[in-house]
Amino acid sequence: MASTEGIVPITRAFLASYYDTYQFSPLSNDVARLSSEIRSFTANLLNSSPAAEGEERLLVSELESEPPHKVDENMWKNREHMEEILYLLEKPHWPRSLQQQLSPDDAELATIIDRLHQKFQTSLKTLESFQAKNSERVFNTVMTYIPQDFRGKLIRQQRERSERNKQAEVDALVSSGASIRDRYALLWKQQMERRRLLAQLGSATGVYKTLVKYLVGVPQVLLDFIRQINDDDGPMEEQRQRYGPPLYRLTTMVLLIRVFISLSWGRFETRKLKKEEVAVLEQAADVYTTEFERFITFISEVFANSPFFISAEVAGALEGRNNDDYKEISVPAGKTHEVSLSVDAINSYIAWDFSLVQGKINLDIGFSVEYTNPSGEKSLILPYRRFESDQGNFCTCEVGNYKLLWDNSYSSFFKKALRYKVDCIPPVAEPVAPTTEAKE
Repeated sequence: MASTEGIVPITRAFLASYYDTYQFSPLSNDVARLSSEIRSFTANLLNSSPAAEGEERLLVSELESEPPHKVDENMWKNREHMEEILYLLEKPHWPRSLQQQLSPDDAELATIIDRLHQKFQTSLKTLESFQAKNSERVFNTVMTYIPQDFRGKLIRQQRERSERNKQAEVDALVSSGASIRDRYALLWKQQMERRRLLAQLGSATGVYKTLVKYLVGVPQVLLDFIRQINDDDGPMEEQRQRYGPPLYRLTTMVLLIRVFISLSWGRFETRKLKKEEVAVLEQAADVYTTEFERFITFISEVFANSPFFISAEVAGALEGRNNDDYKEISVPAGKTHEVSLSVDAINSYIAWDFSLVQGKINLDIGFSVEYTNPSGEKSLILPYRRFESDQGNFCTCEVGNYKLLWDNSYSSFFKKALRYKVDCIPPVAEPVAPTTEAKE
C-alpha cells in the first residue's frame, strides 16, 4: 500500500502548470474546410428532401446542437458515430442498386467504401484500446492506496462483479434488437453511474465514512480526490479547457460524415452521389481518422504521465501564486460576468488586470466598462473589444456606478476560464497645511 503521508489530490492550478508542458499542435486546417463542405452537401440533400421521421430527424437535430462539454463523453460520442458509420459502410446496408454495382461508377464507389471502412475500423480499435487502458490505469493507481490484503481483494472482486453485470445488461439490450444509439445511451448511463457512486463515496460522512476509511481501508486523501475530481470548476475543467476544443471539432466532423452518408444512402435510388461529393467524403474520412488518432496518441501520453496526487508543498506554492488578490471564475458560453463598483468620490482610481486561463488554443473574451450616473443615465467608458488579456486603468470624473463587463455571449459552447483582479482606490486626500495665527 502506497503511503499517503504529505500528499493531496491534484488541483486545477497544478494541472494548469502540468499541461503547459503538453501543447497539442492545432488540428489541420482541412478539418474546418472539409467539415464545411460536408455540411453544405448535407444542407443540399435536406433542401431537396427533408429529414424523415425517426433516425434521420434525430441525426439532424443532433447536428444542430453543440458537442457536450466533457472530454470522456466526446470520446464515447466519437466511438458511437464511428460504429454507426461502419454499419452503413457494410455491404448488406448499402443501397440496393449499389450492392448490384450496375455501373462502373458504382463499382468505383464500392472500392472507395471498402477503403473508408478500413480507416474507420482502425480508428475505432485505437479508441477502444485507449479507453480500456485508461480505465485500467485509473483503477490500478487507486488500488495502490488500498491495503494489499483481503480488503483489496474484496474491492477487486466487487469491481469484476459490477462490470460483469453491466456487460450482461448491454448484452441483453443487444439481444432485444436495440439500435447502436440505444446501446451507447446505456453505456454512457453506466459510465455516469460509476461516477455518481464514486462521488457518493468521496462525500460520505459519519458512520459510513468511518467504515470506508478504516474497515475498507480507503485513505482520506483518496476520498477527497474522487469527491472533487469531476467538479464543474475542479481539476478536470482545466483539461476540458485545454484539450476539449479540438476534440469537440472532431466530434462534429465525424457526426457530419455519418449524417451525410446516412442521408445519401436513403436517397441513393433517386439521387446518386456526385463525383465531387465522393471525393470530399474520402478526403474527410482520411483527415478525420488521421487527426483523431493523432489526438488519441497525444492524450494517451498526457494521461499516462499525469499524477493523481501531489505533495502539499507543491499544491500550496501553486495556490499561493494564484491567490494574490486575483479571482478565477468560469464564464459559461452565451453568458456574461460583471463587476460593479460604486464610486462616491471623483478622482477615484479604477484598475483591472485579467487574462484567460488557456493552453495552445487561443481564446478571447469581450470586455467593456460602462458608467451609470446617479440619475440612471448610462455612458460607455471603454468600448467593447475582445481580448485574450488586458490591463488598464482610468481616473473617475464623476461619482456613480462603474460596471466592468466580460462578455462570452458570442461563444456557442466554449466556457472561458477568467482570471481577474479589479481595484477601486479612493482619491488620496491632500494634507491640510496648519494655519498660523497672526502675531499681535
